[in-house]
Amino acid sequence: MRDSSPDLHLAETLLSREVVHRGDFLTVHRDTVRLPDGGSATREYVVHPGAVVVVPLLDDGRVLLERQFRYPVGQVMLELPAGKLDAGENPLGCGQRELREETGYTAEEWAYAASTHLAIGYSTEVIHIYFARRLKAGERSLDEGEFLDLATMSIDELLAACRDGQVTDAKTLSCCLWLQNVTEGRWSLTWQPA
Repeated sequence: MRDSSPDLHLAETLLSREVVHRGDFLTVHRDTVRLPDGGSATREYVVHPGAVVVVPLLDDGRVLLERQFRYPVGQVMLELPAGKLDAGENPLGCGQRELREETGYTAEEWAYAASTHLAIGYSTEVIHIYFARRLKAGERSLDEGEFLDLATMSIDELLAACRDGQVTDAKTLSCCLWLQNVTEGRWSLTWQPA
């Protein structure tokens, strides 16, 4: 929790921790916490290494997307390129790697937008949002067992897909809020060379 004195009356304090599951990618904790009123409660949550999502902007104004089967929800999802941080990896480096591996594209310019928590009730995951432009096509190098198709949409088509429920992926929806506000000039980005 952020150390902000006006919010201290809301803080929960760790009393004990149990590791329920430790996998190759995720760990599940069950913590007992002291509540602000002195009582106690159990909190179960997933410990996630963090991730990056990229909003790749093609020179013709379209956005580069992926279609990928996501096993937990049992369907093909339309989403932006993304991937988890490797140990010690900085978010920009992760975004550049994931864009290249998953799409084959590299970008000459990058802009950091924000970080977002995707599931604050049960996960520590933080995902860093980057925009990429001046893209150049190249060869993809998908991870073993990774299968995805590339797609493109205009910004208006993508926003309509969000509105109509064709896009339900939380990270992509969060990025589309940024995309809409940047496109309409309400929010700005600071672009840097790769």
